[in-house]
Amino acid sequence: MGWVMVMSKEDLKRRVLEIINRLEKEHPDAKIALNFSNPLELLVATILAAQCTDERVNQVTRNLFKKYRSAEDYANADINVLEQDIKPTGYYRVKARRIKEVCKILVEKFNSEVPKTMEGLLSLPGVARKTANIVLTNAYGINEGIIVDTHVLRLAKRLGLTESKTRERIEKDLMEIVPKDKWGRFADLLIFHGRRVCKARKPNCEMCVLKDLCPSRETAEEPERDD
Repeated sequence: MGWVMVMSKEDLKRRVLEIINRLEKEHPDAKIALNFSNPLELLVATILAAQCTDERVNQVTRNLFKKYRSAEDYANADINVLEQDIKPTGYYRVKARRIKEVCKILVEKFNSEVPKTMEGLLSLPGVARKTANIVLTNAYGINEGIIVDTHVLRLAKRLGLTESKTRERIEKDLMEIVPKDKWGRFADLLIFHGRRVCKARKPNCEMCVLKDLCPSRETAEEPERDD
């Protein structure tokens, strides 16, 4: 039986606060790694980040954002040219079509603006809750959910905060125990800790500030299975 099953909701809430406090001290610089200056740029960068590193995306968007400055620019772009502009991010044909489709809808239905609601963002083709949460949290400062990327998914399980299998269910579990005003910050901290310390294959448990709170510390070096 996992810790989630034997700990009360209140115990989990207290544990989460302690995790946040420790990670704030350990990773005070935690923030989104994608470079952007407005909601449209963040939405495009997030689409490009699928199966690609944030560093590579930032290299591509450095020039891309100078060339395409509005939803109309992307919607009216020659698909072959756009594909070449984003080619280094991989899956560039799919991503180019997706960006054009999304931006056409922004022009036609949202007055060329990126929606400020979960419902509006989820109405865009290919946009799921993770992408919507990234945009809402980082571009608008709106907490409607918790970003569950691969790092958050992995650490939430290792730390005994959830035993769920799907991203949607894991997000719901976390939303019940993380204070709402900390939803965005919680994800940033877990992501940084996942990149720097609690890595997928070789977690550095000895250097982890959470090791005394982690039920997985003795088995964390076992290879993970993809859900």
